[in-house]
Amino acid sequence: MHAPIAQTNPGAWCQAHRDEIEDAVRRVIDSGWYILGREVTAFEAEFAAFAGEAGTGGLHAVGVANGTDALVLALEAVGIGPGAAVVTVSHTAVATVAAIEMAGATPILVDVDEAHGLDPAALEAALAAPPPGTPPIRAIVPVHLYGQPVDLDAVMAIADRHGLTVVEDMAQAHGALWRSRPVGSFGAAASYSFYPTKNLGALGDGGALVARDAAIAERARSLRQYGWRERYISDMVGRNSRLDELQAAILRVGLRHLPGWNERRRAIAATYDRGLAGLPVTLPVRRPGATHVFHQYVVELDDRDAVADRLRGHGIGTGVHYPVPVHLQPAYRNRIPLGASGLARTERLAGRVLSLPMHPFLKDDEVERVIQAMVTALNS
Repeated sequence: MHAPIAQTNPGAWCQAHRDEIEDAVRRVIDSGWYILGREVTAFEAEFAAFAGEAGTGGLHAVGVANGTDALVLALEAVGIGPGAAVVTVSHTAVATVAAIEMAGATPILVDVDEAHGLDPAALEAALAAPPPGTPPIRAIVPVHLYGQPVDLDAVMAIADRHGLTVVEDMAQAHGALWRSRPVGSFGAAASYSFYPTKNLGALGDGGALVARDAAIAERARSLRQYGWRERYISDMVGRNSRLDELQAAILRVGLRHLPGWNERRRAIAATYDRGLAGLPVTLPVRRPGATHVFHQYVVELDDRDAVADRLRGHGIGTGVHYPVPVHLQPAYRNRIPLGASGLARTERLAGRVLSLPMHPFLKDDEVERVIQAMVTALNS
């Protein structure tokens, strides 16, 4: 009897690199400094170098408590808040929309394209005919969902033409590239999550934002700690959102291995592509110009739930990202304004998407087992 295969396994990297993690934890314990110390400073510098490599110019990184706060603080740091509307998608984790509202702005939700990213045509339609009663549109939050960049050529051109600020949601796209340039370095700022299941995950919560402009990063540093520039003196209204030293030290370990992990994810995805070709399933669309990092390997199926049940019977774990679009969830239904072109593809995807097992520690024989189980499930 084979052991079950989980859809994701955040503990796998901890076991594979346990000695390095324990050394990092020991270093923090021995330092006697546990909040905003040398580990956070070092991680910020290392992550900024990673996120802005390939000659795109220097980035500045700011470690915060979680990915949602990273997006909130990124928006606030670039001046987006009350009196502004922000265009984003409904086919995303609810955190994206929650963060926009937490910053005091009004989200406007638009549809996605066939690659599950923000549809430039839907964005144009929303700008041409904004929902009645909404504040002026000031920003765009493109979500690089599942590890694949959106069409940044189109999105950045639209933003430039309309004078809009772009804040990239990078929660699932650590290390992704657009035309060989790191995604996350295109907008005024970008937000990252280090939730344990992410491509770069902490052993707990964590997040970061990056920005090219040192003044934006400095404002975010102040906002993450009560608006302080000088200790105990709040120059602006801020919050408490600090990446702690332990998580920063652990993330520094993971960051060293992230490029290799992303390569392994791409190799697994290529094996899935070959093994599932020709079956009655829609495989992930690869956007030309994009280097996908496969946070998830997401297929589309007409009978998604039945196939998931059959896979479970073969010991194969799956996930649904995401079963209910944000605009149809109870807290948001009939409250969040929608783009003029509607959200037909988003609503259709919710009943069709299925995430297959994907993490860099999947063994080759486990990947083959997933493929064979899919073949059986689709032919049942």
